[in-house]
Amino acid sequence: MRDHDRMDARFLGIADLVEAPSVAVVVDVMRAFTVAAWAFAQGAEKIVLAESLDEALALKARHPDWVALKDGPPAPGFDAVNSPGLLRSIDLGGRTVVQKTTAGTVGALAVKEASLVLCASFVVAEATARLLRTREGDGVTFVVTGEDGHADEDLACAQYIARRATEAGTDAAEFLRRAGESRAAAELAEGVRQGVHPDDVALCLELDRFSFAMVATLEDSLMVLRPCAVPSPTEEA
Repeated sequence: MRDHDRMDARFLGIADLVEAPSVAVVVDVMRAFTVAAWAFAQGAEKIVLAESLDEALALKARHPDWVALKDGPPAPGFDAVNSPGLLRSIDLGGRTVVQKTTAGTVGALAVKEASLVLCASFVVAEATARLLRTREGDGVTFVVTGEDGHADEDLACAQYIARRATEAGTDAAEFLRRAGESRAAAELAEGVRQGVHPDDVALCLELDRFSFAMVATLEDSLMVLRPCAVPSPTEEA
């Protein structure tokens, strides 16, 4: 923890959350919050994080123009699966996406009472770190969503963002290596998981592909994720 004492960073699994943190960064590298970033890049206006598959389908039924996506193989009622490689070819201009995944959406909903909730992965790491720098003095809880808090791709990304928030010169190579050697990466590469594109692992390890952070807030009882433009250091100067 020495490297980010100034930020008072904590790294917890979903089950370890006993109270709402002030600032929460919910990390799901493979693949929920890589997919979410790609959805925004493809034009999505917002992403509703659903509590369950049933809720996702109910929201879709009430709003037929919304795009529902889930983990695993395609299923009736859902328009897409939780794969960045598959999603990047879909035009989502102005659309609302409903997302339900095994870990990422669960983690975000677990901290919905926090004053600031960021959803993150490597593709938005720098923008997330820059946003955290504006909250200097706040303790930050990083929610490691995968494998009951032990997913090394999520922990590596969380640790990288925490360090980047206080040390702009931090090198990503070791953190990306850990993520690339994680169980999740192996399962995606070997076809253990369904609803996968061959490029998914590489897309999940694409550092700072996008220049926005992703902020989740409660809107009419729904947890809604939106992109947040973050000024670059040159723009801040």
